[in-house]
Amino acid sequence: MSDQTTSPGDGPVFDALWQVVAESGWRAATPEAVAEAAGLPVAALRARFPCRIALLARHAALLDRVVAEGTVPDAAGSPRERVFDVLMRRFDAMAAHRPGLLRFLDELPRDPLTALALALMLALSMARLLEAAGISTDGPLGLLRVKGVSAVWLVAVRAWRHDEQPDLSATMAALDRALDRAEQVARGLRLSDGDRQAAPGAAMPEPGIA
Repeated sequence: MSDQTTSPGDGPVFDALWQVVAESGWRAATPEAVAEAAGLPVAALRARFPCRIALLARHAALLDRVVAEGTVPDAAGSPRERVFDVLMRRFDAMAAHRPGLLRFLDELPRDPLTALALALMLALSMARLLEAAGISTDGPLGLLRVKGVSAVWLVAVRAWRHDEQPDLSATMAALDRALDRAEQVARGLRLSDGDRQAAPGAAMPEPGIA
């Protein structure tokens, strides 16, 4: 389910997927329904995406790649600012399919198998976004960062589901508060310690920032 198996040409398939979900729900998003909405033969779609979970995973990988490709290498800003930026741009990348995604999230509690698969995808996605922000995900501390940013993301998603403002101001505020809590209370992210863009010999961060 790597993003290496995702092609920009798959965009119409993902458009069809979320159109079907928005109109008829997640359970209705069968390969047959998605293929029909995309104007593709079912066999051709199944060859690329053998199941709905594969569609979800490949779509997530594509969105993460869009965010990564839009990230300026060696961008200025603290690790926290860069993480905030990539997470908000991830929400921007989701905007085109918001109706389908909202319905999917509403129905997710009734589909534990999909919820389990989504939890695994979330960890992969957050790792990709941290790396896009120039934050290491290597080793045990990297795993803690992924878990911490995953928790931050879920808090922001709850706000995003109800945020009707074009500038996503409520989502931004929720994300900002969640990052503050993660750094100040849990200290689990340790973003500065994993900053791949820090200058050699840079001073250690003050307590409460790392």
